[in-house]
Amino acid sequence: MITERDTEHIAQLADIAIDREELASFTSRFNEILEYFDILDQVEMAEESGEKAYNIFREDEVVPSLSQEEALSNTTAPEEGFFRAPRVM
Repeated sequence: MITERDTEHIAQLADIAIDREELASFTSRFNEILEYFDILDQVEMAEESGEKAYNIFREDEVVPSLSQEEALSNTTAPEEGFFRAPRVM
């Protein structure tokens, strides 16, 4: 169970300022979320259910795609065969 002190600590870690009114609300909401996890923990699953799905990868296949010309056809400012975009920094 999450206490108001725990909620204050979480808020401090997240660098979020919360007042006393919000503190009770957040504490209640955290506890509701944890109750959902308790419900999920009670669900019985077959032993095989998740084990076979671990790290399943498909084989890479080369498939037809757009040519460079087709890919650049909708851009307003292609430059030397590439997309030109504004600088981010």
